[in-house]
Amino acid sequence: MNVFVILGAVLIGLSLGLLGSGGSIITVPLLIYIADEPAKLAIAESLFIVGCISAFGSMSYIKRGLVSWKFVMLFGMPSMFGTYLGAWSSQFVSGVFQLLVFSIVMLIASRSMFSPVTSANNTPSPPRNLFVISAGILVGALAGFVGVGGGFLIVPALFLLGKLAFKQAIGSSLIIITMQSFIGYLKYQDVLEQFALTMNWKNVSVIVFMGILGSMLGIRIADKLPQQQIRKLFGIILVVLGIYIFGTSIYDIL
Repeated sequence: MNVFVILGAVLIGLSLGLLGSGGSIITVPLLIYIADEPAKLAIAESLFIVGCISAFGSMSYIKRGLVSWKFVMLFGMPSMFGTYLGAWSSQFVSGVFQLLVFSIVMLIASRSMFSPVTSANNTPSPPRNLFVISAGILVGALAGFVGVGGGFLIVPALFLLGKLAFKQAIGSSLIIITMQSFIGYLKYQDVLEQFALTMNWKNVSVIVFMGILGSMLGIRIADKLPQQQIRKLFGIILVVLGIYIFGTSIYDIL
């Protein structure tokens, strides 16, 4: 097993444990450029991997009461529908096109990492449920199409539209990521069969295991590290990866 795959898996878990997002943004490039897997297989495996790590990471937040079950349902159920549609639509485009879209998503995600975060949302206006549902569908569709958990969009959406405290938004995000990742993975089985691809369970198992360890570490140190500095560092990583993937995708298309 490539040592960079193992280190990348730990980073995936750290990201999910610390920020409630970012796991699949790392997973897809890790599987494609380090594990040398085709794009569509990497996307399917990413959904399964991030779903497992998020499910484990969410347990700590559940125990501490840092989950809004109302918004898990309000955002999560529509996002599952969107994820199914996104995974279904992926069979009609090439893996290179999916990577191009993925790189754009990474660059958008990097912008959210540089935005300042406060500990709680004190805006008095009531949650706009229709916006939350619509955001769930859109984020889910994106997740299914390019294999991202969408936490970098879910956390701000719950924070701004759901009026949740930031840590509660992270806990709720991990459960929503789990929901949409697994439904996307199940639908992707049809896509893999169509392209004669099979899951590499050795890679998947190692990344899930190391990712869970990274998630445990991330949850333990989340309160001891400056969130904004961590987000900025992660944002820089996303910019570099996003530009690289965008450039290679354009080169392959041309």
